[in-house]
Amino acid sequence: MKKLILPLALTVLSVQASAQEIVVGAGYTRHNGNFAIDDAAFTLEYHHSPFYDRPRLDLAFGAALSGNMDGDLHAGIGVVGTYDINERWFVEASVMPGSFWESISDNTLGSRFQIRSLLAVGYKMDSGNKLSLAITHKSNASTTDYNPGLDTVLMRYHVAF
Repeated sequence: MKKLILPLALTVLSVQASAQEIVVGAGYTRHNGNFAIDDAAFTLEYHHSPFYDRPRLDLAFGAALSGNMDGDLHAGIGVVGTYDINERWFVEASVMPGSFWESISDNTLGSRFQIRSLLAVGYKMDSGNKLSLAITHKSNASTTDYNPGLDTVLMRYHVAF
């Protein structure tokens, strides 16, 4: 019995680990404020193993750190959903509430609290890694009077592990 438990546990752990991924991306950010500075953007994300796993739809917890070359940063945690269109193509959506730190006062979004929403279309490669094109929006959901928002377009690379 003991000889069977260790290989079984390692198999379960390896299956769960293969569903995780790190996502890196680069693109361009457009601030919707009057005097804000638009700039090149980046993102680094972690998507955990799915807590809801069906044949075409997965839901997982995730975390993201995004920013731009000017020095603005957003860190958030939330839920990531992936829907498989077919064996190769997929659609991804996420909502990640978090904190935003502007590098200059002109880039303010109205409050530290910001929600990042994302919509992406992607392609799965033979290696298990993926490429996706994403649009994101950051907003304080009108929790303050000033809510200009921030939009970003990103090309992303997903590394499965």
